Amino acid sequence: MERHDEHEPHHGHDLQHQHGDDAPPHPTAWPGSGTSSSPGGDGDGTWDGTWDVVVAGGGAAGLAAALVLSRARRRVLVVDDARPRNAVAAHAHGYLTRDGIPPRSLLAHGRDEVAGYGGELRTGRVVAVSGHLGAFEVELDDGSHLTTRTVVSATGGRDVLPDVPGLARRWGRDVLHCPYCHGWEVGDGPVVVVGDGPLGVYAALLWRQWTPRVTLLRGDPLLPADEAARLSARGVRVALGGLAELVVQDDALTAVRTDAGETIPADAVVVRTTLEANDAHLRPLGLVAEPVERAGVVVATAVPADEAGATAVPGVRVAGNSFDPMATVLTSAAQGASVAAQLNAELVELDAREAVARWREQTAGDVRDRSTWSLDAAGWEDRYGSAPAVWSGQPNAALVAHTGHLTPGTALDLGAGEGRDAVWLAEQGWRVTAVDFAATGLARGARAAADAGVEVRWVQADVATWDDDAQFDLVTSHFIHLAPQARAGFVARAARHVAPGGTLLIVQHDALDLAAPVGRPHDPGMFPGADEVRDELVTLDGAWVVEVAASVPRLARTGQGETVTVHDAVLRARRA
Repeated sequence: MERHDEHEPHHGHDLQHQHGDDAPPHPTAWPGSGTSSSPGGDGDGTWDGTWDVVVAGGGAAGLAAALVLSRARRRVLVVDDARPRNAVAAHAHGYLTRDGIPPRSLLAHGRDEVAGYGGELRTGRVVAVSGHLGAFEVELDDGSHLTTRTVVSATGGRDVLPDVPGLARRWGRDVLHCPYCHGWEVGDGPVVVVGDGPLGVYAALLWRQWTPRVTLLRGDPLLPADEAARLSARGVRVALGGLAELVVQDDALTAVRTDAGETIPADAVVVRTTLEANDAHLRPLGLVAEPVERAGVVVATAVPADEAGATAVPGVRVAGNSFDPMATVLTSAAQGASVAAQLNAELVELDAREAVARWREQTAGDVRDRSTWSLDAAGWEDRYGSAPAVWSGQPNAALVAHTGHLTPGTALDLGAGEGRDAVWLAEQGWRVTAVDFAATGLARGARAAADAGVEVRWVQADVATWDDDAQFDLVTSHFIHLAPQARAGFVARAARHVAPGGTLLIVQHDALDLAAPVGRPHDPGMFPGADEVRDELVTLDGAWVVEVAASVPRLARTGQGETVTVHDAVLRARRA
């Protein structure tokens, strides 16, 4: 049986509480909490083949996300088919410090940066994603399958052009849609803007900022007076008809012909495309792109998500044009970086949940290193015989803090040791029964009670098996660290001793201290958190009101005079 006392046995160094109790440092670490030897590891340098993040799409959004996540030491794979939406463009503009860079050069730089932080890239296309947070399956177009904990979808979209002969061949050269991308290059040349309704008027006025020679080609027979006024005031010509043909000479656009037979000079023609999000891979998850309307016209489809790119499926986020049809290259990169930070936060929470699950498996499993924490009654007799006093004689801090508000009545101290808690309770007016299996410890407690002029009932028994029918207004135990198979039974027995309206107070060393130099043996089975003890208690019956279930810090001092923070796992509950 493990001892109850506030400090561990000596391992060669001393750690002292402020009131002088002894406890040695023994540096350890929480399993899985260490820094991995490679990015994205789980602390032991191993990898089970599951990626932290698979990024579908290697454009500006996908690579920015991969860069941030790789720098966050995540295992990141970018899957890209090398077919970016802006592949036909010669240059990218409006990207601070990179204005005018060829899009493929920008992406090449991005791939190098991602690889420099350990991210990996693979040529291909994601065709299907299924599963859930922590366990997604990703199918690629070559038939292979990957597993990943989370997904970033940055697959962009497809521009659907008007059905005009030759239009697609000149897309991105002199068949345009965005003045921020191409307006400067057009300069003062003649531009024909093809568009009906308010969107056509808006596009013509927008392009007027770059050139005074704008013609709006519209099929609407009537032009509202206010729109006509705005166009005429800005010098925009209006022509009736639809786009029928491009006039090209020496591989350069010179004019357009309308279906009404009019020829209009043009260095560039501006058309409205419909940007359809590449969403097929997300459909197995129930994520389907929805229409995006402007002035009653469907201009795009987009995967529904919140402003942080979070979809309805936890662990799947979107960035770039599949999510925001209006996003430029710079905007898409910013979205990718933001989505990455949000997704990493999801992974941090997932890491914690998975670590808790693993920890609970360990605290419920076989004990690996119990060392001197496993002393039986004879062992503790030997230990008590090695010194006039093992413990300080002061009550445990948690006992004082968590019982001061109670009206004294009957109390049971399980694992009384040398009796310091039992004597203190008696001094506060409690009628105390103290149980421990070490006769020497009980004898010291009896002497302390006599010196204090109080009475305590001392019972020599092993608290792991002792039981009777008595109930008490307060049942308390401090730092009894039992093997997992005994702990649940101990909590149940302690709970049965609490009278209606009474209080149960169980205090243990917290697993947080395994990462601190405070002498805790690396023995997961000995350190259930207050949450585990709470769960063990409330599953017994519904009669409990949990008042405190927390990790409570306090300061301790090493033998070398260094101050460290240690924690008590405190469970205080009242029987209704």
